[in-house]
Amino acid sequence: MTSTDVLSILGVLRDADVDVWVGGGWGIDSLVGEQTRPHRDLDLMHRQDQEPAVVAALTAAGFVETLDRRPVRFVVADPHGREIDLHPLAFTADGSAVQASLDPHRPFVYPAACFVSGTIRGTSVPCLSAEQQVYFHQGYEPADRDLHDMAQLRRVFGVATYF
Repeated sequence: MTSTDVLSILGVLRDADVDVWVGGGWGIDSLVGEQTRPHRDLDLMHRQDQEPAVVAALTAAGFVETLDRRPVRFVVADPHGREIDLHPLAFTADGSAVQASLDPHRPFVYPAACFVSGTIRGTSVPCLSAEQQVYFHQGYEPADRDLHDMAQLRRVFGVATYF
């Protein structure tokens, strides 16, 4: 998944008038303001109530669903091998959101302040804050890419990470 791919996909979704935020590796690179490693996919958070419009826009762009783990997440891919991992968020009146998890008693929590902006190739993109990225990188054995991503957050923002 290249930076051109990411900006193209975000453009498709912007044209569909839906709200999405970049997370995962591209989210960290957008916070840092530069691509620091190759990425195999794009993680996007979206408003759960806008999911039909998100799916319609991506379907029109050639994406088909390849994995359904709703309500936690689902994945779409296109014939070019681009893959998007989509995470539905239920927003509350104060701007915070929750995402279902495999443990229904412990949903993922998104404080209103975690929805920020970063840049990809000089283009402003909505993404998740450094603190939210650290929150999601805990409680599991990290892969090399996770270690790399957390090192970038420590380097640029001086935040404490779990590994």
